[in-house]
Amino acid sequence: MLAGMKVDMEQEQQQQQQHVIVESQEVEKIEEVKPQKTKRVASLDIFRGLTVALMILVDDAGGEWPMIGHAPWNGCNLADFVMPFFLFIVGMAIALALKKIPEKLVAIRKVILRTLKLLFWGILLQGGYFHDLDKLKFGVDMNRIRWCGILQRIALAYLVVAIIEITTRQAQAKELPTGWFSIFKLYCWKWVIGACVLVVYLATLYGTYVPDWNFVVQNPDSLDFGKTLTVTCNVRGHLDPPCNAVGYVDRQVLGINHMYPRPAWKRSKACTKSSPYEGPFRADAPSWCWAPFEPEGILSSISAILSTVLGVHFGHVLIHMKDHSSRLLHWVGMGIALLVLGIILHFTDAIPLNKQLYTVSYVCVTSGAAALVFSAFYILVDILNWKYLFLPLEWIGMNAMLVYVMAAAEIFSGFINGWYYEDPHNTLIYWIKKHIFIGVWHSTRVGTLLYVIFAEILFWAIVAGLLHRLGIYWKL
Repeated sequence: MLAGMKVDMEQEQQQQQQHVIVESQEVEKIEEVKPQKTKRVASLDIFRGLTVALMILVDDAGGEWPMIGHAPWNGCNLADFVMPFFLFIVGMAIALALKKIPEKLVAIRKVILRTLKLLFWGILLQGGYFHDLDKLKFGVDMNRIRWCGILQRIALAYLVVAIIEITTRQAQAKELPTGWFSIFKLYCWKWVIGACVLVVYLATLYGTYVPDWNFVVQNPDSLDFGKTLTVTCNVRGHLDPPCNAVGYVDRQVLGINHMYPRPAWKRSKACTKSSPYEGPFRADAPSWCWAPFEPEGILSSISAILSTVLGVHFGHVLIHMKDHSSRLLHWVGMGIALLVLGIILHFTDAIPLNKQLYTVSYVCVTSGAAALVFSAFYILVDILNWKYLFLPLEWIGMNAMLVYVMAAAEIFSGFINGWYYEDPHNTLIYWIKKHIFIGVWHSTRVGTLLYVIFAEILFWAIVAGLLHRLGIYWKL
């Protein structure tokens, strides 16, 4: 009897062991299926936060400090680095994010949905629905809605480059061969498509014939308000303000009434004696000074895809090269090469630096600068671990969409200014700016700069930091 009980106990133990083995195997399978949460690249968040902060700075302080605002035409001021920095960051994020989504159809669906969201917010924020803060009104005439803008350009570049990344990413499963150029060979299709984009842009820019064109002056401050003015061109391959192919394509496709009515060229010496500040037009100002121009137009946005392609490449380097020295050697070397190439093209008068046209030299200089800035953050944050020095920028970068909408697009300021006492200029924001900043420093320029730094950038950094502690993020 005891022998029988012993046999039964041994069988029961074996069944329990088999049950434990089966359970452990099932747990292992679940863990394999469950996606691993990847660690964020802190230097990329900080770079994104810096770019958003720069956008707020140049937009709100650029009027008093034109040297940091957009260049009227040729040239590259601080504000002209913001857009390509965004596109470069988007490219890096594409490489890092899409590698976590194995199913192509799922990835494409996510990309299309995010693109539509970007287009929606872009048209809502920059299409003319929200007016200047002083006007305290909203609504837009659909005959004059602006179809292009910052988020729309980002949406186009994101869609094109992300689809390329998804459809050609079988290369990511391969090991990186030895050699400095192996990373280029591994993703050769991206460079082929990038070259095609470049050829299309250059062929259109230099090969399109631009005829004479006319427009109706919409500025009520002009003596010619309501009149039809003519701009004489009849040229091909010119890169001056009135007769370039970028503006011609936008006028033909978008329609002149759907273009940006206050282009940076209005601050050029040809238009105003106050250049580089805004001011009344010269008596002999050419007619095109009153015309609209789209800085985020169709042809220039095609060229802007190149900034995102370069960003994706830097993301691939981060994925495939495992040691810091190899990554930095590649990033810094390529950044310096792009900077030198762009500067040579500009100063030899081959291709001028021009943000409005998004020229090739502009792509090289701004992408090279983005590479060096990111490399500097990578050294300070990911290698030396000095992340605490840049916490405000990291908070902004982790909630970049929120800060862009509320601060850079001035939605929060517009809401606060809607609550005034007796006069629309008698609001909390105007009072703080006038009495705490401008009044204390007795200088509009210095006061405006300090207001933007402390009451806008630092304020929203703190808000983003609090939201980060609560785990709240605005993601598209």
